[in-house]
Amino acid sequence: MTDVASEEPQSLTDEAILARFTNARRRPPGSELLGFRIVRVNQADREVEVAFTATEQLTNPMKQIQGGYLCAMLDECMSVACMVASGMTSVAPTVEMKTSFFRPALPGEITGVGRVARWGKTIAFTEGELKDSEGRILARATGTAMPTPFARYKG
Repeated sequence: MTDVASEEPQSLTDEAILARFTNARRRPPGSELLGFRIVRVNQADREVEVAFTATEQLTNPMKQIQGGYLCAMLDECMSVACMVASGMTSVAPTVEMKTSFFRPALPGEITGVGRVARWGKTIAFTEGELKDSEGRILARATGTAMPTPFARYKG
């Protein structure tokens, strides 16, 4: 017989985290608006790959995806990477973010990568990148976030 109290808590696999996001019943409305889907989780590299379906609702008068929505997509990439880096125990509200835009984004599929460059006790440094369906870089961002355990988060 095994003493359950002395066993190490089981960490989640990449596949289990991916399933948790994929099967979530309650999704943030902002994520839904952006057409967010998580594609790949890599805890070892503290990285996630995501996809967005950018609809015409997100366009500016030039029929391009408005830059604020691209910032929101990058923020989503980097925030989810923080959740993964924490072992799904924390959120990481963004403290600041810098975005560089390289080319206009059009409605359709946009892929993103978010990663945690450094995870500290009180601050996380993040990076994000968005590409169009042809693999061309649309925008990049760096940010800082404040890791906060779910139990202490008062959003």
